[in-house]
Amino acid sequence: MENAGFQRLIKLRQYMKEEGISLFLILHSDAHMSEYVSEADSDIEYLTGFSGENCTVAVTQTESHLWTDGRFFIQAEKEMLGSGTDLFRSGEDGVPKVEEFLKSHVNEGETVSCDGRRLSRKLFKKYDEAIKEKNGIFDTSSNVMDKVFSNRPKLPSEKLFILKDEFSGKSASDKLSDVRKHMKEKKADIFFLSSLCDIAWLLNLRGNDIPCTPVFYSFLLLSMDEGKLFINEEAVSKEIRDYLEGLNIKLCPYESVYDALSEDRGKAVLLDSDTVNERIYESFGEGTNFIEEINCTEVMKAVKNETEIKNTKKAHVIDAVAMCRFLYEIKTGKIDIEKEDEYTIGERLYRLREEGEGYIEPSFPTIAAYGENAALMHYTATPEMKSPLQKRGFLLVDSGGTYFTGTTDITRTIALGELTKKEREDFTLVLKSSLRLMRARFLDGTTGQNLDILARGVMWERGLDYKCGTGHGVGHVLAVHEGPNSIRWKIENAPDFTAHPLKPGMITTDEPGLYFEGEYGIRIENELLCVEDIKNEYGRYYSFENITLVPIDLDAIEPSMLTEEEKDQLNAYHEEVRKTIAPLLNEDEAKWLSEATRAVE
Repeated sequence: MENAGFQRLIKLRQYMKEEGISLFLILHSDAHMSEYVSEADSDIEYLTGFSGENCTVAVTQTESHLWTDGRFFIQAEKEMLGSGTDLFRSGEDGVPKVEEFLKSHVNEGETVSCDGRRLSRKLFKKYDEAIKEKNGIFDTSSNVMDKVFSNRPKLPSEKLFILKDEFSGKSASDKLSDVRKHMKEKKADIFFLSSLCDIAWLLNLRGNDIPCTPVFYSFLLLSMDEGKLFINEEAVSKEIRDYLEGLNIKLCPYESVYDALSEDRGKAVLLDSDTVNERIYESFGEGTNFIEEINCTEVMKAVKNETEIKNTKKAHVIDAVAMCRFLYEIKTGKIDIEKEDEYTIGERLYRLREEGEGYIEPSFPTIAAYGENAALMHYTATPEMKSPLQKRGFLLVDSGGTYFTGTTDITRTIALGELTKKEREDFTLVLKSSLRLMRARFLDGTTGQNLDILARGVMWERGLDYKCGTGHGVGHVLAVHEGPNSIRWKIENAPDFTAHPLKPGMITTDEPGLYFEGEYGIRIENELLCVEDIKNEYGRYYSFENITLVPIDLDAIEPSMLTEEEKDQLNAYHEEVRKTIAPLLNEDEAKWLSEATRAVE
């Protein structure tokens, strides 16, 4: 079966041949190295049909391959069928890394091309080194996909709004002072920031240019006494213009950034080579002294202040009310499950969230996956592609909301009826993994890599695993995925910040799972706040405070597999859920919640 990508691949190869390009690289990114991109930057989906993230495509005249991680293997196989592009399963035995593929497929003196606006400086250096081994040329000055993707949508430019201090907890002026203090310590004249979430956080501004992420397309260049914000000025109201003027930040056209940077040639420029694109780097010109490190704003925004923590907890209560009403409708038969499908059930949850105070938008597209579809970690149903629900097996729902008070991310796997013994056992294993991480106590300096085994060890003891991290940081009225905090054991190909220690104020998800292709998937996800614990002669200890308040489906567990400690922990968690959320529900909903949070003996 051929999909639209096949003919587009033929066109791409024609243009490559005309321009003397032997190998063309396409990355799932935009000019800011964003995880989620707008339609204007959806080159890989346009060419291959694959709609996931964290992927790279390499095209030659005879081959086309897409690399992605274990979250998307099954999805990629399905979506790319007939596109002419094959899947490389990143991290699997025998699968080359991109740089290894370049070494084996570039001949003496050949040209490799990639759009330098969508390639980070860090990746450029890695790929350029591989290409130079074959005396090849790495050209980042053009993008032949522009000819193939001739009907490319325009870059969005939605109106900005100010996130008031009552929500942010700290003024933009104070944040800018903190950044300039760091610049002084690093002896930097300029701080160049291209990460959209970092710009939004630093300026206490939000937008709507990328679906499910309240950011706006821009670049920020800061000196010690002023700033330049490169942005489409149509997005800036008089209120925002005056606000920025008060911060001594001048507005400049978005596309002018590449020409404007030459004015700072020869200065000491602080930047993050993971998030700054190669074209930007080249635009500063020779003689510039680059100071490369993870963005200081990345670390600053990860540690939530007291106001952000208070507001985030409020957002989770609001979100829990919507989730509990959703579960109530399903578990009590208020809706006929057999008349629903994955898409319609997801739409029900969207509508319930919209009723919440301060709701802005979903924090990501809802994953409502039934049966074997739940084995696809990032499956999203559509009106055209969906499966009907039945009164048996599991429905996995991974969803979240962005509110003025905070951002949420929660997964619940719901028993829709009869379960097999194996399904109950697998669900209980996931629960044990989640509880084990949740009750961790750890010394200052501990990273997420150190803690991953607490959750994953439950699986490894039985020869099982899940092909993704155990947890990620969550933004505050920002991206649902943020660093530097994360919990994962495998750091190969992960950002440098994977090894960053966990600190009080960081919010990280706890989401182990099990996924069996062609059968079912199970995931339980809560958000955990890192907090101070005890201090003694051995050092300062931290632990986690759970901030997600939604019951875990007791109909799916095998109680005999739980230890007494785990039962006590689960019961205490459900008591907290009941005490906090029941008063916010109607009588029937509260009665259901009481049963859903009953003690496990």
